[in-house]
Amino acid sequence: MNEIAWVIGIAGCALGVCLCTKANFGLSMIAAPPYIFHIALRDRLPWFTQGTAEYIWQGVLLLFMCVVTGRFRWKYLLSFGTAVVSGLCIDFWFLLLGGNGAYESLGMRIAAFVLGAGITSLAIAFVFRTSWPIAIYELLVREIADRFDLNINRVKLGNDIVMLALSAALAFVLTGGFHGFGPGTILITFVNAPLIAFFGKWLDRWFSFEPRFPKLTKMLSAQ
Repeated sequence: MNEIAWVIGIAGCALGVCLCTKANFGLSMIAAPPYIFHIALRDRLPWFTQGTAEYIWQGVLLLFMCVVTGRFRWKYLLSFGTAVVSGLCIDFWFLLLGGNGAYESLGMRIAAFVLGAGITSLAIAFVFRTSWPIAIYELLVREIADRFDLNINRVKLGNDIVMLALSAALAFVLTGGFHGFGPGTILITFVNAPLIAFFGKWLDRWFSFEPRFPKLTKMLSAQ
């Protein structure tokens, strides 16, 4: 399940972002900043897709994490590689879903939001249980919790609240409004961590996350 958890986690997080984007109730506080940068720059930089904005933003967070924890491991760069894969997955899902424009039907938007938020929480629970390189969002939470000996779910909640405030500020400054930030952003902030914890307990009950390829896993592990 170690390798499968990585695939499900990365692909699932990307799908969740795409569905919440098309719901247009506001993205999660984690996904909102790169989307806001994408909205602000896409007319001047046609190549700056939402997926591209995703991995560039994660690169910025990687630098921030190294400063806060006071340490750097070369395997952190593998997590940046994971961020690139995640960004490519986002653009791929949008290709399958017909672009990142919002659904017109209110029912479709509500369904997309609920499904997207649920898929994202489940996917992150998978990610927390793989020892393969994880996206920098999750790496930041895990490394800060490890560095300062804190509960990972509490660190996740605190990180979500900080990112919520940052998303609101970026939306106002860069777009002159609240593009990418809305009631859905606030809702996800407070239900995301409990959902991840719930799904995590369920996964631990039913699955063992041992690697199928232990030598490869040891080589790729960012821990």
